[in-house]
Amino acid sequence: MSDHVLERLRAWDVEQVFAYPGDGINGLLAAWGRAGDKPRFIQSRHEEMSAFEAVGYAKFSGRIGVCAATSGPGAIHLLNGLYDAKLDHVPVLAIVGQTDRSAMGGSYQQEVDLHTLYKDVASEFVETVTVPEQLPNVLDRAIRTAYARRCPTALIVPGDVQELDYSPPTHAFKMVPSSLGVSEWTATPTDEALRRAAEVLNAGDKPAILVGQGAAGAVAEVREIAELLGAGVAKALLGKDVLSDELPYVTGPIGLLGSRPSYELMRDCDTLLTIGSSFPYAQFLPDFGKARAVQIDLDPHMIGMRYPYEVNLVGDARATLQRLIPLLETDRGGREWYDTVAANVRRWHETMDRRAGLAADPINPEYVARALDPLLPDDVILTADSGSVANWYARHITMRPGMRGSLSGTLATMGPGVPYAIGAKFAHPDRPVVALVGDGAMQMNGLAEMITAAKYRDRWPDPRLVVAVWNNQDLNQVTWEMRAMEGAPSFLPSQEIPDVRYADFARSLGLEGIRVEKSEDVAVGWRAALAADRPCVIEFLTDPAVPPVPPHATWEQMEATAASVLKGDPDRGSVVKQGLKAKVQEFLPGRTRR
Repeated sequence: MSDHVLERLRAWDVEQVFAYPGDGINGLLAAWGRAGDKPRFIQSRHEEMSAFEAVGYAKFSGRIGVCAATSGPGAIHLLNGLYDAKLDHVPVLAIVGQTDRSAMGGSYQQEVDLHTLYKDVASEFVETVTVPEQLPNVLDRAIRTAYARRCPTALIVPGDVQELDYSPPTHAFKMVPSSLGVSEWTATPTDEALRRAAEVLNAGDKPAILVGQGAAGAVAEVREIAELLGAGVAKALLGKDVLSDELPYVTGPIGLLGSRPSYELMRDCDTLLTIGSSFPYAQFLPDFGKARAVQIDLDPHMIGMRYPYEVNLVGDARATLQRLIPLLETDRGGREWYDTVAANVRRWHETMDRRAGLAADPINPEYVARALDPLLPDDVILTADSGSVANWYARHITMRPGMRGSLSGTLATMGPGVPYAIGAKFAHPDRPVVALVGDGAMQMNGLAEMITAAKYRDRWPDPRLVVAVWNNQDLNQVTWEMRAMEGAPSFLPSQEIPDVRYADFARSLGLEGIRVEKSEDVAVGWRAALAADRPCVIEFLTDPAVPPVPPHATWEQMEATAASVLKGDPDRGSVVKQGLKAKVQEFLPGRTRR
């Protein structure tokens, strides 16, 4: 039966499975040998990395990511990556082994109640295959459901079932035949719903648009409606690559990791249009009652949340906007609001330039991202890990047309940066990929997964896989959260981590390794990494005292953070100094006004 599992995956155009072996899937492994490694078995260092690689592959390819693991511990290890897929709405299929049917219920070795374990993470579809005739239906449904619901699904196959001869379901009672494929489909709202939405949008004088990853297929339409309304456009982090940051009305990311113009856009607008986003932080949206709002989302299960929307349009973003745009007024009067938004965006870019140019010890982490920005290839794929590095990715990387980027947007788990990048390389082996990673995440699992990069580097026509590590020997995001939210100084036993020679480790694998210890070498280091003829780890020794100041931070909040630091933070002097230096950049006159 295992042969038919692989045959069915090939029929669904699955080209690789990200997996780790174990005796719970020995039958599948033997079938892989007979199938000539088709689909390709991509071996990670850990099952969690297999799941992350499947998520990264799915995010950047638009196709289902498939991962596989053995029974018991292997299946458990997949969970974090599968929850990442669930929360970011990514189609992933997990195929996991189970103990033989004859041993189930007998407290056998590696026996775990996998159906119960997976019932939450794969809540849309999880099934155990007990007879061969069941297989085509449950495998096809798992794949169709993953695509349709944009979610992880799971298939559990006991070891002895893997060894059975395959026989298809017959034309008989209690048999469930199946067929391959699913047509493309589009959902759109009713004419009446669109008319009500247009009335709301036409009545506004200060419109704002918030886009997420659900708007990715509607770039032209988002631009058209933004320019028609004279609206500013803020982006949830999962929608960072939807619209070019070079557009004058794009205010950039929103939220704690966001920009000040996005904060000002939401604070001052009187109309909000949310497209393909479930951004969860209501405090960064307009005050309740201040703005009339419309939401567009494909999933009726996710619509109408986060804000008291007046009209909720269930439909595909592109198809819905195409029908909504002709209903909008074309003569909207003055451009004062548009000009204000554009001026705020210019001022923010100047602030970011100044903040990146501030002296630090040894290197300003903001400068590392700022120096990379103009050097990025037009077709680059970027991944960012969770932590303070996500701030620098959000605020300093200018997305241009053709560039892609993502991170763990909703689960915000540590560790997906490197495996996402590997998944991206299998999705687009002819494109450069850059992973932006903190030293905590690199130590957690990135180092080991560089072994996977070394193993498969020859399969990628474009050899460029650059893993950049911000090495500050501090779990920096949590350190700053403790200071700002808990009013507590840094607790070194939990926050301080070792200084690892990441570049040396890469060179030990036959990869390129670059260590940058001075600011004047940052740009040179980036150029060398991007020109490398093999995967490269480049590490920057950065200053942990440079704060990821939120866009809405007031002087009073800065003073409160400083007071908590002064209670006994081991780095209190430089922390206060860097925080005040960063905040004051927002109040300096812009270059255009000097």
